[in-house]
This record gives sequence, structure tokens and C-alpha cells, in this order.
Amino acid sequence: MRLLSLLIVLVFIALGILLGALNADLVTYDFAFARLTLPKGAAWLAALLIGWLLGGLTAWWGMRWRQRATLRRSREAKPAANRS
Repeated sequence: MRLLSLLIVLVFIALGILLGALNADLVTYDFAFARLTLPKGAAWLAALLIGWLLGGLTAWWGMRWRQRATLRRSREAKPAANRS
């Protein structure tokens, strides 16, 4: 299983290097406060990384919110059970 995971990671790294090499032309992003010029491959990598981070943060926040709600409900139910 570890070997298979390593092979998959190596394939993705090779594809990423190939994608970056084939897309070396520059793209310019003009924000309201700054202008950024990057190679197209680096822009794709940055977009992928930002999407991965935002997706992970959203998933973590959803799990945390659900756990806190469950904990709050269990704490509210405990005193009622202790009274009888």
C-alpha cells in the first residue's frame, strides 16, 4: 500500500513538472491594489493550493461546528438525567 501511494505521488509530481514546463508563458493578474505576473503553471499551482486550503478549512470548520453542537446538546441533556 505504501509503494502504491508513493507511485501515485510520483506520477502527480511528474505531471505537475510537465504541466509547468509546457505552460511557461506569463499571465498577468490585475487586482485593485496590485499587479501580479506569473508563469501560467505557477498560477495554476497557486490556484490549486488556495482551493485545497479553503476546502480543508471549510471541512474542518464544518466538523468543528458539528462537534460543538453535539457536545452542547450532550451537556444540556446531562443535568436532566442526574435529577431523577
